Amino acid sequence: MLAWPAPLLPTLPGAGPVLRLFDTARGEVVATTPDRVARMYVCGITPYDATHLGHAATYLAFDLVNRVWRDAGHGVHYVQNVTDIDDPLLERAERDGEDWVVLGMRETALFREDMTALRVLPPDDYVGAVAAIPQIVAHVETLLDEGLAYALDDGTGDVYHDVAQAPGFGDESGYDEATMLALSAERGGDPDRPGKRNRLDPLLWRGRREGEPSWPGPRGTAGRPGWHIECAAIALDTIGMGFDVQGGGSDLVFPHHEFSAVHAEALTATKPFARAYVHAAMIGLDGEKMSKSRGNLVFVSKLRGEGVDPMAVRLALLSGHYRTDRAWTADLLAAAEERLATWRRAAVRGAGAPAAPVLAGLRERLADDLDSPGAIALVDAWAAATLAGDGDGDGDGDGDGDGEDGAPAMVADAVDALLGVDLFGAAPQEG
Repeated sequence: MLAWPAPLLPTLPGAGPVLRLFDTARGEVVATTPDRVARMYVCGITPYDATHLGHAATYLAFDLVNRVWRDAGHGVHYVQNVTDIDDPLLERAERDGEDWVVLGMRETALFREDMTALRVLPPDDYVGAVAAIPQIVAHVETLLDEGLAYALDDGTGDVYHDVAQAPGFGDESGYDEATMLALSAERGGDPDRPGKRNRLDPLLWRGRREGEPSWPGPRGTAGRPGWHIECAAIALDTIGMGFDVQGGGSDLVFPHHEFSAVHAEALTATKPFARAYVHAAMIGLDGEKMSKSRGNLVFVSKLRGEGVDPMAVRLALLSGHYRTDRAWTADLLAAAEERLATWRRAAVRGAGAPAAPVLAGLRERLADDLDSPGAIALVDAWAAATLAGDGDGDGDGDGDGDGEDGAPAMVADAVDALLGVDLFGAAPQEG
């Protein structure tokens, strides 16, 4: 599956420090320790609707991870999936009376457009679940052959993973059984399904149902894959075990990331699936949780259609810390638009306040668990100083004094490379 085009990434002098991130499994901020090539898997969309701001905030957070690693001198092997076969996609297609394949392709194309507009670095492997079904089937057959999975005896052909045989189950989320059961019921699981050995056993393969698409499956049983085995299989077949960061929204901590790890660790008899599990918080709207059930989703494509600069959307989402639940409001967007205009006025000057402290500060803030609010504050201070003439030399603020020549261009490159914000896309000209 094709990803989207990569934005130009400026090369900065020197190199950034080691990136530290909050690992959900350990409950603390830890140093990432990539090899020459850092490896990251971020769970992708189920393409039954357009990209909303919760999606965007998540992918922006891991875009920062990608950028900070690259600035520190690492190559990055980034993998993202597309869950292009799942219950929500089929349900939406049936509701709207359209082909589920067409719906998935259309929304995936729109997602690519949104990511391009937001200047998110694309994954190296962008893999749809449908394309991965042969590998998924092989992995499910392996689990069955090793006695780690079982088929229900009700004639459905459904196959489940036996979590009683999964040492360390629960280590990633740290949740107790009662919490797991509640979240499983809320997030697509089936804890009350008759015939399961354990209420928390996750579905690996769903046998064919009338009116649903199906593919040849394990032991000749037609059907389609479960959700969690999809990401386990794609990760194993692209970047392998023990990759550096498993990323996604905080709603994926359980069951999705827990079970993806369980599947992969059972298949390989090794741990860990990922060295760090990193989760982005939720975005609300005017004080309420943003969700499809509430009908209050704000879509990136709609904002773009209204003429909102995607760089303002990016700045607005990065103005809050990625691990903090936060609200999207008209005031937040207005503040981001004003900030973007201010930065652009400063960036087009020939001279300005010194650039080196800004670059060093950006690197320090972002390496510290992606402190984007702190990084933005540094650029705010630099822009204010530059526009006030503090770096201008003669104090008249007209940009013709003996401030640091080229500083605005260097800061613009740093903001572009590290924060992903293009300051020249619609830059005003100074008179």
